[in-house]
Amino acid sequence: MISMLIKMTSISALYVLLTIFLWKITREKKLTVLSIILIGIIYGMCSVLSTHFGVNFGHMLLNLRDVAPLAAGLFFHPAAGVLAGLIGGIERYIVGTYFGIGSYTRIACSLSTCLAGFVALLMNIKVFKGKKPSPMYAFFMGAVMEVFHMYVVFITHRSDMRMAFTVVRACSIPMIVFSGIALAVMSIILEVLSGEWKNPFKNTREDVSVSQTFQKWLFIVTVSVIFINFLFSFLLQSQSAYQNGYNSIVEKSQDVKMRFADGLKYCVPGANEYFEIIRSDGTIIAGKNVNYILSKEALSSIDSHKDGELYSETYFGEISLNKVDSISSTLYLLTYTPESELYWNRNAQAYETAFADILLFTVIYVLIALLVRQIVVSNIDLINESLDKITNGNLNEVVTVRNSSEFASLSDDINQTVDALKGYIDAAEKRIEQELVFARTIQESSLPRNFRFPGMEENFTIYASMKAAKEVGGDFYDFFFVGNNKLALVIADVSGKGIPAALFMMRSKTAIRSFAESGGTPAEIIAKANNALCEGNDAEMFVTVWIGIVDLSTGLMRCANAGHEYPLIKHAGGEYEVLKDKHSLALAAMEGLKAKEYEVQLGAGDCVFVYTDGIPEAINEEVVQYGTDRLVGEINAVKDKSFIEILPHISDSISNFRGNAEQFDDITMLGFELKKLCT
Repeated sequence: MISMLIKMTSISALYVLLTIFLWKITREKKLTVLSIILIGIIYGMCSVLSTHFGVNFGHMLLNLRDVAPLAAGLFFHPAAGVLAGLIGGIERYIVGTYFGIGSYTRIACSLSTCLAGFVALLMNIKVFKGKKPSPMYAFFMGAVMEVFHMYVVFITHRSDMRMAFTVVRACSIPMIVFSGIALAVMSIILEVLSGEWKNPFKNTREDVSVSQTFQKWLFIVTVSVIFINFLFSFLLQSQSAYQNGYNSIVEKSQDVKMRFADGLKYCVPGANEYFEIIRSDGTIIAGKNVNYILSKEALSSIDSHKDGELYSETYFGEISLNKVDSISSTLYLLTYTPESELYWNRNAQAYETAFADILLFTVIYVLIALLVRQIVVSNIDLINESLDKITNGNLNEVVTVRNSSEFASLSDDINQTVDALKGYIDAAEKRIEQELVFARTIQESSLPRNFRFPGMEENFTIYASMKAAKEVGGDFYDFFFVGNNKLALVIADVSGKGIPAALFMMRSKTAIRSFAESGGTPAEIIAKANNALCEGNDAEMFVTVWIGIVDLSTGLMRCANAGHEYPLIKHAGGEYEVLKDKHSLALAAMEGLKAKEYEVQLGAGDCVFVYTDGIPEAINEEVVQYGTDRLVGEINAVKDKSFIEILPHISDSISNFRGNAEQFDDITMLGFELKKLCT
């Protein structure tokens, strides 16, 4: 037994190593016709070798011939499995017919091996859909093919069931178990190597599909029913075998007594007759074991059962059903039937019934699983595909699974729900669009639109614009007097877009203007506004700000820059140039901000142009930025024009540069020209 286990394990290991080797060679390549044929031939030769180098066990030869076509068809290509099965099966029939190698089982062996390739083909295409089988399915397929192998041995030897049973009893368990284990180990190792291994004991309910749940319960229920039916049948057959044995022993006992009356020479047992005539001293004078002398214990047991009742006890090394009759005062007749003889027919029928049940269960299981997948699971998958499209925003997707009333009803319900959802979305979009129009109107109204200052048109001009990337934006500009002949210029850019940025913009604008009008330098205004905006800033937004306060009487402009873009300055008769001023952190980035202030002396004809980062960071379809240099070039191209003309020119330049690319940031500009000092 130990030797058989070691040899069968070694053969299984060789199959596993071969499969791993071939899989590593072919895993990165698409199988060609030549490689498929080569794999089929390699596994076919493995089947041939299994035929000629089997494992001796109980006067029988064990082999794993059917593993080869199954491995080729399941783990590589269905055609390779068919080719391997035909090579191994046909060779097995030829050597069994013409060379006498295993001739008794040649039909069963060759048929099983040939069929293994076709079974692998069907399972690969129909059940596994070209994927590797799980370890459970791999074991199941290997075991079932050997069950079929053993069952065909019974079918092809109906006239010699005793010999067929002897062959099956010796070969079935080792070949079934090792065939299943070999394929299961292959599946596990290949899943690990390919990174597909999942611990089945760690699966949650969400990881288990409907098909897997159904198959599990189908397996449990069907196996339970088959097992109960088998057990009930086995008990009935056991009772029948015992009753037949009882009747046979009684008849034999009467027959032997009559033959003994005619003389000892008539007391020679036939092939299937078991009796002994024993003297009181324990010597057997006729029967199966003539001249054998029983032990005192055996003789004592016979003497205690001489009343003729049937009992079970071990005689001649085997448990048997026994009956003792007294022929005379010194002679006993022991009529018995060994349990191996008594129950061989029951055992043979049990094996055959078990194999038939397993094969029937396999066919039913596979067919039902395929039907469930075809009728239920595939339709659920189609519905889920449509739902994925719907959840990803394609509300024009229509579910059209209508091959049953249930799925037709489900499709109609989903489609009606989507139609209703589209209606709600349309209504919500219209409402939101209207509300955003109101919000944009309110935001635009908060920005100064009157660029004329009566009585001061000769001293300065100012013009500004703001174009939001969305319906509402986070940029803003402002200008207002903060004292006698002191004009404050403000431009800012809030982080983020949309409604949140617009709300923070309104808060920032109010805070800056409030602190500016209360007096103070630009640095003081930024410091106070920063502390105010830090309070309650749970959204952690910030705003970049440039502020300049121009004394129209002297032309001195005091400025502060909190993380904003560099301003452009043009002196009379010159060109616009970038003023790389001193920066501090943006407002609301941290408390206690200390701004860095600087001064710019303006004279008659000098201009100041400030803007937000939506201009230099604008990108075109090639993802190229507009850039500050391009801005300087464009504004200098129209440097002698008024800002009411300059700002639209720059806006058009940006639009032309951007092309079909989307505007992703707000674009805000403010221009100031000092014409002459106030007196």
